[in-house]
Amino acid sequence: MVLMLWIAGVLVIALVWWLLRRSPAARTAGGPALPSRGVPPPPGTPHSQRMPAAPMPAAPPASLTPPVPVERPVPPELVALHWTREAELDGERRLALAHAVKGIPRPPRSLQKLLSPEFLARAGSNELGELVMGEPLIAAKVLSTVNSPLYGLRNPVNGIGQAITFLGMNTVRSICMQYMLAEAFKPTLASSQRAFDRIWHASAIASELSVRLGKALNLPEQGALATQVVLGFVGHLAAASLLPPASLDSWLAMDRVQRTRHEQDAVGLSAGEIGGLLLKLWELPGGLVDDVCDTSRVLVEPSTTVGYGRVPRLALCYLCAHLGERLALGQMASLEGYDTSQDHTPATFHLQGYLAHPALAQLNAALQSAEVQSAVQNLLSGGRQPA
Repeated sequence: MVLMLWIAGVLVIALVWWLLRRSPAARTAGGPALPSRGVPPPPGTPHSQRMPAAPMPAAPPASLTPPVPVERPVPPELVALHWTREAELDGERRLALAHAVKGIPRPPRSLQKLLSPEFLARAGSNELGELVMGEPLIAAKVLSTVNSPLYGLRNPVNGIGQAITFLGMNTVRSICMQYMLAEAFKPTLASSQRAFDRIWHASAIASELSVRLGKALNLPEQGALATQVVLGFVGHLAAASLLPPASLDSWLAMDRVQRTRHEQDAVGLSAGEIGGLLLKLWELPGGLVDDVCDTSRVLVEPSTTVGYGRVPRLALCYLCAHLGERLALGQMASLEGYDTSQDHTPATFHLQGYLAHPALAQLNAALQSAEVQSAVQNLLSGGRQPA
């Protein structure tokens, strides 16, 4: 009995030893055991049975590696700038500013209808034509502008309807708006006229850019884009009316950060905030006034502070105003070769975050299109300032 137990124990040990000697691969294939990876084979193992070392994982090609965004520090000029709002002004200065703003004449009442949400959403060419013809002086100036060499029309245009057919509603609406606003901003001194002309010229370039870029990018509510851009210059015109005439040339030559500081020191608020006060006084739609004010605040507020869906419109309006100013002031000769990602100034620091929105992915291509380039060059050579 003892002998049988001893023999059984020896057999069990032998069986366990045999199983341990076989690898899973050998058991499956029925062949000899192969050493596992990373374990050197026993001496004498044939070369054909040696397992190659596990290869290191290859690094992804550089072209497929997503770029890591570079965090740029906020420019010291912006860090030092405090954007003042009306509620922050002391009572005396607020009253003085309100009195000064009320001294700026109102534009024609038809401007309110032209800018009403209902008119922007539903009005067609007939409604726009009727509105403009209700202001004979404005209609005459619009037709004069449309027939100027600026637009290069082959045949003269004799009616507002024809002008809308040739140029489109958005362009004609922008021209009408500029002439209606011109009724409110007439410099009292001839020495100030040059500054006002430059602001009007910047407004014309910016509004034309917004019309063409909004269409190229297929942004919604394209008709309201030019409106938002043109009204953004109301604050600059108001500031030019309130600042000392002798300082206007040097004021215009400043960048937006310097200008904002100068306006706040001299008047109490920046041009953007003054424009908002004036538009409210004119009883324009509240949503439109908010859009205009928020456009000016792109200078100091990152894109994360506004609703995601509003980012493309604010970005495009701010960029068009920025480019319109630089072109009108001779700081840029053209848009040829211009790349938004290379425009690194304090005035465009926060704008870069807005421009990262996917809806603006084709913006640089649109800026370099033949249509946009030609339109800008026509505006630069012909100019357009309301008389």
